[in-house]
Amino acid sequence: MVLLTLTFLLALALSFTILMLGTRATASSKSAQVRLTTIRHSIQAQQSGTRGAELESAGEEDSVARLGIFLERYPIGNKLKVLLIHANSSMSLGGIVLVSAGSALACGLLCFLFLHVVLLALAVSFAGAVLPYVLLRMKRDRRLKAFNTALPDAIDLMARALRAGHSMNSSIEMIAEQAPEPLASEFVQVYKQQRLGLHFREALLQMGTRIPSKDLQFLITAILVQKETGGDLTEILDRTTHVIRDRIRIEGEVRTHTAQGRLTGWILGLLPIIMLVLINIASPGYSSVLFHDPTGQKLLYAGGALILLGGLIIRKIVDVEV
Repeated sequence: MVLLTLTFLLALALSFTILMLGTRATASSKSAQVRLTTIRHSIQAQQSGTRGAELESAGEEDSVARLGIFLERYPIGNKLKVLLIHANSSMSLGGIVLVSAGSALACGLLCFLFLHVVLLALAVSFAGAVLPYVLLRMKRDRRLKAFNTALPDAIDLMARALRAGHSMNSSIEMIAEQAPEPLASEFVQVYKQQRLGLHFREALLQMGTRIPSKDLQFLITAILVQKETGGDLTEILDRTTHVIRDRIRIEGEVRTHTAQGRLTGWILGLLPIIMLVLINIASPGYSSVLFHDPTGQKLLYAGGALILLGGLIIRKIVDVEV
């Protein structure tokens, strides 16, 4: 009876997760939602913004959207929303929370079904709940790395366009047409916002909010300071490009010198788990005492905690800020 109940709950969780993934917001609706939010924020100082809020909530009448609106009241909801924007994900806030809950339930039930250890099942459930968040962070980091890699060439293109007599708007349009993604789409949005009447300063600051790049913040600061104080913008852009390329070079050297430490952390963290799985495949039931004996369970928990602690310490050592 217990096995039948667990199987039913597992099938229910997997079906719910597949349903959420199938009904998530499309990229076009996500883009429209971001544009509505941008317009509402830009006119908030001039009018109450209730009309924009009504437009924004008009397409959010389903339960997933209402869950996202409810979570926005809390700091963790705001952080998840910012992460979704930074990762340029098509999922909504409510959708990612429900997917996380479904993943936690499925992983926990599978672990309990095969190992029958409650605490271990809870730990696996927590790992399943964190998994979508980890994937979002990985997507954000890949997007940010691609943006930072293409940014120096885009600044060079902007400086050459300004030397040729083009305006700032024209140089931004050229970057939007010739730069690779994700840099092109961000500059396209800046160009469109200016054509719609948004101030140049606000358009740049909003791009800096969408992209958590230190190099981009440095570029935006240099351009805005030049707008207020004057000076040769092309020379400022050349110096900015030089500084950004030097920072990227130093960061690459640091990552090269710390590669051995990162590899050591991965080996020390994954080797015990891999060896445990391989030993059980070669000799089934060899480690059953760790999962069913109380002393073995305590040793298993202590070993997992020490592996996690060691990984965090190694990460802290090799994480050098540039």
